[in-house]
Amino acid sequence: MDSAAGGYGVPIFRRVLLKLSGESFCRPGEGGINVDEVSRIARQAARVAERGVELAIVVGGGNILRGAALSRGGHIIQEATAHYMGMTATVINGLALQDALESMGRETRLLTTIRMEEVAEPFIRRRALAHLARGRVVVLASGTGSPFVTTDTAAALRGKELGAEVLMKATRVDGVYSADPEKNPHAVRYEHLTYEQVLRDELKVMDMTAIGMCMDNSLPILVFNFKKEGNIERAIAGEPIGTWVSNQPRPGPARGD
Repeated sequence: MDSAAGGYGVPIFRRVLLKLSGESFCRPGEGGINVDEVSRIARQAARVAERGVELAIVVGGGNILRGAALSRGGHIIQEATAHYMGMTATVINGLALQDALESMGRETRLLTTIRMEEVAEPFIRRRALAHLARGRVVVLASGTGSPFVTTDTAAALRGKELGAEVLMKATRVDGVYSADPEKNPHAVRYEHLTYEQVLRDELKVMDMTAIGMCMDNSLPILVFNFKKEGNIERAIAGEPIGTWVSNQPRPGPARGD
């Protein structure tokens, strides 16, 4: 019988980069921030950190504003400006997640690439690494700080920069499918994909720049359904959930004595 806390296996990853989209902060089909959704994410993240996993979280902002969509159909707001607006939206989500985690007793740090010292620390790689080593959950907002770059690419960049062993992409479905499973009941779920397959078939995992960056740096991606309670812990314990994207086999659960 597994003796790990909560009934989950021993974590097989020491340091993890979790990518949360803006949709993680609201109910399906809605926008804004839903307190219950934020609390559910924070509970899972807090339990992971309690088990000794060093956790960095990159947050999106699409629940509040999508910069790319805002600039379409006219020239009132320039595209670069719209992207900066989208980046500041991620800070709002980061603040919500930070407070939710701290209400559960987890020490956190919110770091941003756009300087706003009144609410967050500026992102400095060595500072972020020091926070992780001290057991703090590091929440990363404002993407890369540059327009025309998605938060997916920011997650791939930070994952490599911070030495994460896996980039965990949280979604509403339980992995990568051959088609949209919410629209096509015959869509097939993949258990393992190579980077080349994702790029060749243009599968909806992350944007192509992010996939290419992970491929170049051999950073595995795990796409999984975060809506199911405990899935973050299951993923970190090596249970076969979601879709593993890598040119290497998926690691299995740690064996007990």
